[in-house]
Amino acid sequence: MSVRAVRVTALGGPEVLKLETIPKPTPKQGEVLIRVYSSGVNPCDTYIRRGDFNLGNVPLPFVTGLDGAGVVEEVGQGVTEFKTGDRVYIVGEYSGTCADYTVALVRNVASLSDQLSFAQGASIGIPYYTAYKALYPLGRARPGETVLIHGASGAVGTAAVQIAVANGQRVLGTAGTEKGLELVKKLGADQVFNHRDEGYTDKILEATGGKGVDVILEMLANVNLDKDLDIVAFRGRVVVVGCRGNVEINPNKTMVKESSVIGLGLYLIVNESEWTEIKAAIQAGQKVGWLVPIVAKEYRLEDVAQAHIDVINNSGTLGKLVVNVAGN
Repeated sequence: MSVRAVRVTALGGPEVLKLETIPKPTPKQGEVLIRVYSSGVNPCDTYIRRGDFNLGNVPLPFVTGLDGAGVVEEVGQGVTEFKTGDRVYIVGEYSGTCADYTVALVRNVASLSDQLSFAQGASIGIPYYTAYKALYPLGRARPGETVLIHGASGAVGTAAVQIAVANGQRVLGTAGTEKGLELVKKLGADQVFNHRDEGYTDKILEATGGKGVDVILEMLANVNLDKDLDIVAFRGRVVVVGCRGNVEINPNKTMVKESSVIGLGLYLIVNESEWTEIKAAIQAGQKVGWLVPIVAKEYRLEDVAQAHIDVINNSGTLGKLVVNVAGN
């Protein structure tokens, strides 16, 4: 049986993405075969497509997409966690989710609540796992501390707001549009700030009573990092989630506050205990009900190249971009 898949046929720009027909995959030991209904689109998909990230020696051509959601069709030998018919989401699966069917390691599959759509399921993976890792294993945020989330209306940002609110942090969020600010406030942020306004960082510092922010999630370090060091608290932590260029900072700013700047690598670079922690926390979010992914836009399978362009030029995007694989 043949199935549709969007494959990277050569390393390069969006034009290397081709909708092709490939054999239906078969699950091996420890794997699950999933009928994909929605595939998530992340900036790292574009970096992998260009060859900026190592895909673990996966040969060309390969199917694009790391996140997704669908229904289990078959399980491989030794798999007891899932059965045929289970609704699931996929996170960080290198076999590719932008296809009618994909196989995924059990490690990278989790149950999807009946309360969430497949598009929302495809929005969980990288954004929520990244946000959790930034806030806790790296940022060491504690209940009662103040967290600033730059770009809080984007995919990682909205996930971080929901997670931090649920775990007792005081949340400050920035966005660049009124709709974005409204969304962040609706998600539970205590205060919101337009990062296009002159002097907005002064307002953030004022909102902390001059103490500064305990943890900052920085989505665009090349623009904001030096300013972050002005508003971070004593022994505060700035976690760099995204950066698109070089930046000059004055290290003295870190010295006088004993503050830290911490880089976040791909969420996949974690040990198993950390992965288990993140996965369990996200599952708890579904169970309790605070995890409600925001879907910004859905694309047809034929339009994945445009989705790759839009996920990079994402100014003003509210939530996650997904591909409607099933066409429902």
